[in-house]
Amino acid sequence: MRDVGLRDESIRLGQFLKLADLVDAGADAKQVIADGQVQVNGEVETRRGRQLRPGDEVQLGGEVVRVTAGPVADDLPW
Repeated sequence: MRDVGLRDESIRLGQFLKLADLVDAGADAKQVIADGQVQVNGEVETRRGRQLRPGDEVQLGGEVVRVTAGPVADDLPW
């Protein structure tokens, strides 16, 4: 599992998939969500606009990414 920090208090699922590098483009996010390949907190999520907040966990293709508040060390430029 890895962490991805948010600048704001929430983010939409489709945007988060791109931010977390789980998909390359918005069209890819739309497709994997519609196909039922994405889980949020252990449940299949088919709404691209689902709001994620710190503490949520997103899974796609065996990779799990946790939403955290603020940048994590890997996100910092130094």
